[in-house]
Amino acid sequence: MEMMKVEGRKRFKPYRAYKDSGVEWLGEIPAHWEVKRLKHLAALNPESLSEETDPTLEMVYVDIGGVDNLGRIIEQEQLTFASAPSRARRLVRDGDVIVSTVRTYLRAIAPISEPEPGTVVSTGFAVVRPEDELTTDYAAYALRAPYFVERVVANSRGVSFPAINESEMATYELAAPPEPEQRAIGAFLDRETARIDALVAKKGRLIELLQEKRTALISQAVTKGLDPNVPMKDSGVEWLDQYPAHWTGLPLKRWVATKITDGPHETPELVTEGVDFISAEAVSNGRIDFDKRRGFISPDLHTYYCRKCKPIRDDILICKSGATTGKLARLNVDVEFSVWSPLALVRANRSRILPGFLEMALGAEYVQKQIKRTWSAGTQPNISMGDLEQLFVVAPQMEEQARILDFVERSVGGFDLVGARVRNAIDRLKELRTALISAAVTGKIDIREEVA
Repeated sequence: MEMMKVEGRKRFKPYRAYKDSGVEWLGEIPAHWEVKRLKHLAALNPESLSEETDPTLEMVYVDIGGVDNLGRIIEQEQLTFASAPSRARRLVRDGDVIVSTVRTYLRAIAPISEPEPGTVVSTGFAVVRPEDELTTDYAAYALRAPYFVERVVANSRGVSFPAINESEMATYELAAPPEPEQRAIGAFLDRETARIDALVAKKGRLIELLQEKRTALISQAVTKGLDPNVPMKDSGVEWLDQYPAHWTGLPLKRWVATKITDGPHETPELVTEGVDFISAEAVSNGRIDFDKRRGFISPDLHTYYCRKCKPIRDDILICKSGATTGKLARLNVDVEFSVWSPLALVRANRSRILPGFLEMALGAEYVQKQIKRTWSAGTQPNISMGDLEQLFVVAPQMEEQARILDFVERSVGGFDLVGARVRNAIDRLKELRTALISAAVTGKIDIREEVA
């Protein structure tokens, strides 16, 4: 077995001797390691709250979306049993590992360290409580190894939210080195993944800075134009002091070709194959990411939904509820799909405004702040269709719009090129992180001297 090269500078040597694990998903493992089913190494879901629990019991609740793909708990709520959702049932203790059983969140795997008293997690997690032959740190990494996750994916069932039964997952095998070696692997991966995560965070901050500069340039262009010497007039609208006197300022509903609409206000029946059904999570970097579809619906249901809302090329989709409210994307492909109610469809009136200019205007700071104002009094971001229609948007005549679009496209090209390179670098670092974890917990590399 060859040495594993990491980040172009360091090589980790393999173990001296290997044996067949007997597990197709795992392959060869070091000769002195064992293979054991998860249920022989840990207890699964050892403690749960019953339906007879005191309604006033206070708890700290972690939902399935509260764990990120780096294994960190990023969100938790203070609730009582009476106010908690019915899925808030599984108690955790120090040293447990929570593992998502829902395919959409399969990277939501986190070790539990010194939790607050009464911490409860969703039934979308399996609670793995390591026993004598399994350490928490090693388990947290081994359970996110590709050989384990891919097996879970292959055996998940269901259409809307495919998941695996915990009792089946308990029968899957883990590579189990001796306990001292597990601790060494855990310490090594803690150190190396922290280093990689720090690099990812640094590059992430660079992307944020590039995005801020890009946004500022676009906002300046779509509110002031390209000529700094033209006469200006007061907007009469908060967050936009002045704009060129020869421009027109109107509610959004006056700039569109059709009435602003949204997707169906019902949960459709999803099918295994059919037409893409898209919601807010698919709005990414100004485009629709069809890999993040909610699922598929039947062609007949798609035809029915299209009576109300049928997206076409150059339509702008705006997130109107949830954490991504205000994010938008302009459709740049000709493809059949339906959208759900969290998305509103805006179609530019091409006799008055170019779709590209309207997209930039809706993303500009003065419009985004109008959107934020609509939810300032509530806890859940949301903008109504009526408020969307009243968003104040300014624009020049079509010829000037075209000149501004051309200027912006040329100006932001450098930002986009650098941003793409940084994102590629981040992707490579994330791939390295996954590969390093996989190599360590399957015994492809011998790290014992690294932590000696």
